[in-house]
Amino acid sequence: MSKIVDVNKKIENSALSGFKKIENTVVGGYKKVEDKFVDTFLKKEGETIEEAKVRIKKEQEELKEKQHEKLNK
Repeated sequence: MSKIVDVNKKIENSALSGFKKIENTVVGGYKKVEDKFVDTFLKKEGETIEEAKVRIKKEQEELKEKQHEKLNK
């Protein structure tokens, strides 16, 4: 019985390792595309990519709040 458990554990570790590699590759690729998009289309002069992301997130939250207030009037 312990041989089966050991084999299953090895399979589990191998599958998880493979999944993590794929996940890291996909997420890393997405972040590169996202950063390039922000840099090209959304970043203001003198602003870093990270500053632009923070600004955009803040603007989106403010817009959401305004829309919520409009609906509740």
